[in-house]
Amino acid sequence: MTPGGGPMKECGYSEINTRGTSPMESPHKKKKTVAKRKWEVFPGRNKFYCNGRIMMARQTGVFYLTLILILVTSGLFFAFDCPYLAVKITPAIPVIGGILVFFVMGTLLRTSFSDPGVLPRATPDEAADLERQIDVANGSTSGGYRPPPRTKEVVINGQTVKLKYCFTCKIFRPPRASHCSLCDNCVERFDHHCPWVGNCVGKRNYRFFYMFILSLSFLTVFIFAFVITHVILRSQQSGFLNALKDSPASVLEAVVCFFSVWSIVGLSGFHTYLISSNQTTNEDIKGSWSSKRGKENYNPYSYGNIFMNCCAALCGPMNPSLIDRRGIVQADMAQSVTPSNGLTMYGSTQSQSNMVQETPVILDQN
Repeated sequence: MTPGGGPMKECGYSEINTRGTSPMESPHKKKKTVAKRKWEVFPGRNKFYCNGRIMMARQTGVFYLTLILILVTSGLFFAFDCPYLAVKITPAIPVIGGILVFFVMGTLLRTSFSDPGVLPRATPDEAADLERQIDVANGSTSGGYRPPPRTKEVVINGQTVKLKYCFTCKIFRPPRASHCSLCDNCVERFDHHCPWVGNCVGKRNYRFFYMFILSLSFLTVFIFAFVITHVILRSQQSGFLNALKDSPASVLEAVVCFFSVWSIVGLSGFHTYLISSNQTTNEDIKGSWSSKRGKENYNPYSYGNIFMNCCAALCGPMNPSLIDRRGIVQADMAQSVTPSNGLTMYGSTQSQSNMVQETPVILDQN
């Protein structure tokens, strides 16, 4: 009741929201821009894992088959053959086998997970500057678009080498570089694209690829030889058929090793020849330095002897990666263009009328 005797009215309280009422704040807030790593907008057809630390080709099915064949065959050997061989011959057999398997897996993963030597694509400004330089060199002053020439010529150790222009990466490829059609990247000292390792083989991972196939050759021969030894020792005790029944896994191992050893050992021999002559698979297939092209045609990259060529390929310094996969691109300062293959382009555009240069910020790689 009120002092005047009238009924008391109920007072309604409404909650006052103080957020967003400040005159200093705009009613339309700007959305936060999330900076992307460069590997997230990388233009090539690659897969990245562990925040860009692992780089592979997009087609990795055959790589997993390689892993299964190596791990299953080795596992069967250690489970069914090594216990018998360690007792009957020497316990060093499983130790040597373990070292070979460890080395094979280490070199395989190092080959598969690393940057093979991808060359960064030209930025729009760099591509435009290159075209201006070509125009000046050719005396062209017209403002219309003119495709750049396909090749340049340089002299290396007295041999004329052609540098081809890559219209995808918009660069003149360095000597021995080539564009991989599967990964859509220019790779320095390109050897070949290997589906068995799930990556290109180039300047930065060739030595690991060679050590992988060489150690795999030793492992295959090692397992095959001791599986046969196991079967022979058992057959002397209980007969050949009973030996096969007692160890059926040995039969499977022998079959896998028999059909794979020829190609693996042959591949190792072929790459040993390439290393000794300082050639790549790409150059050998094309016959780049074949004497059939002329008496004056020779390999300008060879050091003249096998020892120096092997040292250059296997013991030389490891070159750093030229692509900063884990650097970031400011999203509010970059413009992305989606090409025909559905990938996001970084560092180049399809139309030079809408060019906005991206500003990379380098982060700590560790």
